[in-house]
Amino acid sequence: MSVEGPGRPDDSPQDAPGDDPGGPDGGVYEWYTRGLSLLKAGSAAAALQLLSRAAEAEPSSRSIREALARAQFGARRYGDAADSFRWIVEADPAEDYALFGLGLSLSRLGDFEGAVEYLALAVAMRPDNRDYANALRHARATLASRR
Repeated sequence: MSVEGPGRPDDSPQDAPGDDPGGPDGGVYEWYTRGLSLLKAGSAAAALQLLSRAAEAEPSSRSIREALARAQFGARRYGDAADSFRWIVEADPAEDYALFGLGLSLSRLGDFEGAVEYLALAVAMRPDNRDYANALRHARATLASRR
């Protein structure tokens, strides 16, 4: 995982998305797995297309929403990424990774107060995670320098 962008180390889904054979290029599961592969290869914009399609077909899938948020972040669509990570946090307030992603997205949008709030929660849940701690330290330093 990198402070530059949220990424799950194992890229494993937390819930398996369903399969929709009605899609022109395969089903939801194929869109999701291909999207993850593209994301892992550094092609966030291409991944975004497939993962957006998967999210439309399976709007309640947290694993698809998380992958979509990561693609949005990688494609520098920070507002969209923040919305997607926030959706996950609202569904599961104890999801430390989504808190981290939301905090990073808010920091990229210049909302350092909001970033600090979510990053601090992520660090409180996973104090051993250096990426979380580094992102929080950076957001706090930026906020302090702007005051």
